[in-house]
Amino acid sequence: MRREYDFSRSRKNPYAKSLKRQITIRIETEIIDYFKKLAEDSGVPYQNLINLYLRDCVHSHRKLSVKWTAQN
Repeated sequence: MRREYDFSRSRKNPYAKSLKRQITIRIETEIIDYFKKLAEDSGVPYQNLINLYLRDCVHSHRKLSVKWTAQN
């Protein structure tokens, strides 16, 4: 391993925009447990499964349908 490296001729990663970005998100424990169980069964890390599911929602243009009911 060299003591110093010369990065003067380096260039930016052309795929940097398509890389994942770390965020903070609040997800219910029940949801995390569900994906962790799927992860155990499939051998895919649970965070990757969540990402794959969300990606599928994006690609299929899935919309959330919520109906609020009045409580007495």
